[in-house]
Amino acid sequence: MKNLFVLVSVLPLLGCSNLDEDSISNQTKKSVPTAVIERNNQGKTQKINSTLLLNEINRPIHAKQAKPANVNPKKASQMLNVPLVKQNPELRYGCEVTSLTMVLQYAGVKTDKMELYRLIKKDYDPLVKTNGDIKKWGNPADGFVGDMTGKGAGYAVFDRPMVQLIHQKLPGRAVNLTNQPFERVLQHVSDGYPVVVWTTGDYRLPDRWESWYHGRHYIKTPLDLHAVVLVGYDTNYVYLNDPLSGRKQVRVGKNQFISSWKALNCRAVSYK
Repeated sequence: MKNLFVLVSVLPLLGCSNLDEDSISNQTKKSVPTAVIERNNQGKTQKINSTLLLNEINRPIHAKQAKPANVNPKKASQMLNVPLVKQNPELRYGCEVTSLTMVLQYAGVKTDKMELYRLIKKDYDPLVKTNGDIKKWGNPADGFVGDMTGKGAGYAVFDRPMVQLIHQKLPGRAVNLTNQPFERVLQHVSDGYPVVVWTTGDYRLPDRWESWYHGRHYIKTPLDLHAVVLVGYDTNYVYLNDPLSGRKQVRVGKNQFISSWKALNCRAVSYK
């Protein structure tokens, strides 16, 4: 789960960690005005609305595309014995790379979370705050934003840099399931492949948001973002390896989880 501390005297912390709701500025509940950019168009000045929600920028790169037609019928239930790896204490905000570590180790790749922490693409845009509120920062669609170790402010990374990292470890085998129906994600697990999925810390709908500018783009994203490994399912439940809680095969109601997954823009990555 992602943290945010917006007091000026304390480092701002967003990431895969427990959220201290009392430390969130009221600014997180306010709307941020639309940015307006002036562009010269053949001698004429044109105003352009540049406001973008996070799900509207840098749509996921498509690795090996998930095909709608299933070669094998989906099993009624599945459980994969994926090794559990904990993100703490080294990677306070490293739920994404720690989850990917579990998936790659299950695939037989010799790696660990610290190697993936070094390899994952970073967005080094500095955090800029005014009166304790975040005004500018990086884009998690481009690379990990902030400091994953927790020594400074840290936030998240999304599917595209993760797919690039899978390609490094399993050339040509990365699968981006982002924006696919959840049944397609379950089919992938049924076929024997665990999946990194984005959700929230309590696997429910996000209710705490933050926003900032990245260049000309306005980014709005949940604070309580988290990434886990989908390792199994049955009729009513999904089962998750959670790098933050350190629990293996956590049972969560399927409908509840799907709602949180959709709220995080249906992000999911794996391999084949």
